[in-house]
Amino acid sequence: MAPWTAADIPDQTGRTAVITGANTGLGYETARALAAKGARVVLAVRNLDKGKAAADLIGRRYPGTDVAVQELDLTSLDSIRAAADQLRAGHDRIDLLINNAGVMMTPKQTTRDGFELQFGTNHLGHFALTGLLLDRLLATPASRVVTVSSNGHRFGGIRFDDLQSERSYSRTGAYGQAKLANLLFTYELQRRLAGSTTIAAAAHPGSSATELGRNLPKIVELGFGLTVQDAEMGALPQLRAATDPTVSGGQYYGPGGFLQMRGYPKVVSSNAKSHDLATQKRLWAVSEALTGVVFPLA
Repeated sequence: MAPWTAADIPDQTGRTAVITGANTGLGYETARALAAKGARVVLAVRNLDKGKAAADLIGRRYPGTDVAVQELDLTSLDSIRAAADQLRAGHDRIDLLINNAGVMMTPKQTTRDGFELQFGTNHLGHFALTGLLLDRLLATPASRVVTVSSNGHRFGGIRFDDLQSERSYSRTGAYGQAKLANLLFTYELQRRLAGSTTIAAAAHPGSSATELGRNLPKIVELGFGLTVQDAEMGALPQLRAATDPTVSGGQYYGPGGFLQMRGYPKVVSSNAKSHDLATQKRLWAVSEALTGVVFPLA
């Protein structure tokens, strides 16, 4: 069977895609590929100047495309609520929400709301945004929520007794917890979407050359350097999860090559922790309590 590439993305004319962190790296490549196929693309970004520059670059490469920029700071619940209000006001339908933005192995920091930065940005920020936009997704036939996880989910666990790493902090452990949370969220969301035409899927890029790796420890950076692929290839798993007509809710896409580090996208497996139902439900309840966002689902 031939590998799945961006050429396999179906026509996206008439569809609206909101992509977080879309001014650079995987998010930019995802936005560019969807715009090239006719989608109306919203770059949801923290830095408006960088977002406008990315939108302009896509527009010059593909004249006539519809690319907009939305300010969004995933480290602030106030910003997330404001962005969601603006997106809901401007769009009656959202076909794709791609939760792509993230931070990786940062020094210990907190978000504006006091959450550990990696857990707060990668998981809680996207949890809140998804919940606040879900009515638009549910109103759109065959819509999708795609959340970007990582091979790093295998290095973490959900430390319910110290979610914000207040007692102890490990850059790798906190990243692993956040990326595991992305998968737990996806699987629980898919279960709660039963009976609707909206589905939730997840993806990971393997080892990709993006700005996300700027905080990597040198030993990890050297290891990744042996398998690294460019951002255009790294974006293929989330593009497939977002557009391939054969995708089923709850599937996880990643590179099909060595250790899921590089290669063309296919359905891949996640670890046993990510499939623990009790942990999925508990994390959901905790996330609603921390963010104050309750999903409009039965």
